Amino acid sequence: MQLRKTFFVGLISIALLSGCSLFSGEEDVVTMSALPKVDNQFQPTEVWSRSVGDGTGAFYSNLHPAWQDNRVFAADRHGVVKAMDIDTGKEIWSVDLSEKTGFFSSNLPALLSGGLAVANGHVFIGSEKAQVYSLNAEDGTVAWQTKVAGEALSTPVISDGLVLVHTSNGMLQGLDETDGTVKWTVNLDMPALTLRGESAPTPAFGAAIVGGDNGRVSAVMMKQGQMIWQQRISKPSGATEIARLDDVNMTPVVVNNVVYALAYNGDLAALDLRSGQIIWKREVGSVNDIIVDGGRIYVVDQNDRLVAFDTQGGVEIWRQSELLHRNLTAPVLFDGYIVVGDAEGYLHWMNTTDGRFVTQQKVDSSGLQSTPVVAGGKLLVQSKNGEVYAFTR
Repeated sequence: MQLRKTFFVGLISIALLSGCSLFSGEEDVVTMSALPKVDNQFQPTEVWSRSVGDGTGAFYSNLHPAWQDNRVFAADRHGVVKAMDIDTGKEIWSVDLSEKTGFFSSNLPALLSGGLAVANGHVFIGSEKAQVYSLNAEDGTVAWQTKVAGEALSTPVISDGLVLVHTSNGMLQGLDETDGTVKWTVNLDMPALTLRGESAPTPAFGAAIVGGDNGRVSAVMMKQGQMIWQQRISKPSGATEIARLDDVNMTPVVVNNVVYALAYNGDLAALDLRSGQIIWKREVGSVNDIIVDGGRIYVVDQNDRLVAFDTQGGVEIWRQSELLHRNLTAPVLFDGYIVVGDAEGYLHWMNTTDGRFVTQQKVDSSGLQSTPVVAGGKLLVQSKNGEVYAFTR
């Protein structure tokens, strides 16, 4: 169940101390489904692997690699950022963004979070300490460092000369790409209890489309930082605080002037890009990013079912339910297949036509939590212990 890995623990603690009940009774116990037996049709090839620091440990994090040209960039939570050759995995440079405390003292961890983004010769990453960094992609030196409004849990997005950052306290900020100056801030509003994690914005025709912790999708004009429209795609319901969570934590997808988004405990919705009006809605919830490709929408729901919908009306085409509660990553399309990772460190390859398993492979016993990344002809996977793997089919 995806809820286990995304709870905003601090807010839950506050609620419990104040006497609020998050559960109507005893907590439901969910059991990870057994590993399905798969007759592998092919064996993916591991091209290389490389350790990047200590990984994320027991903390939930969506730290994932980024790539550009012939380089892969990856980081660990402590503060190590590395550049590696995309073909061999050979380390090109490594920097440590942790805070130096003295000759005999241990460095304070940078608490890097979200994922890396690379654009225009720079690598961008945020932290739980409300810092956003821009590194020179050539050698890893820090170009600038800026304090933002809150924890930078989502992946920075670079567009129109801005670095867009969605912070944990519901602020969307636009930073100048060249020097990190905060150009504008928009308050997206947020409820008292939320899931841990934030939606990364999607640029589209001069606007940033972003999900909020209040069940809404917003369009913000990037040049001025002004709200264009907001649309609620989920309304709180249920007997418990958990049942009423309706965060839109995924990255909205824009295809042919239609915005596709979904909320936890909420709905999958198609919205008109210009007006924000709802075109259609279907009852399914998740915190994971989705795929929109070839007239289909692929979703890993909150119970780890993989479901395919038609883009025209949201009609369900097929569902794969043999990976229940295995804490799946968001899906990616690679070489014509859907690929997801799970908490036990397996990659599952499935047919896009009917969702049937094609291949299964054990990658890393520490488990997979962050979204795999397609880098040209390679599939990049970062495990919880900080190992980065590159596969080809």
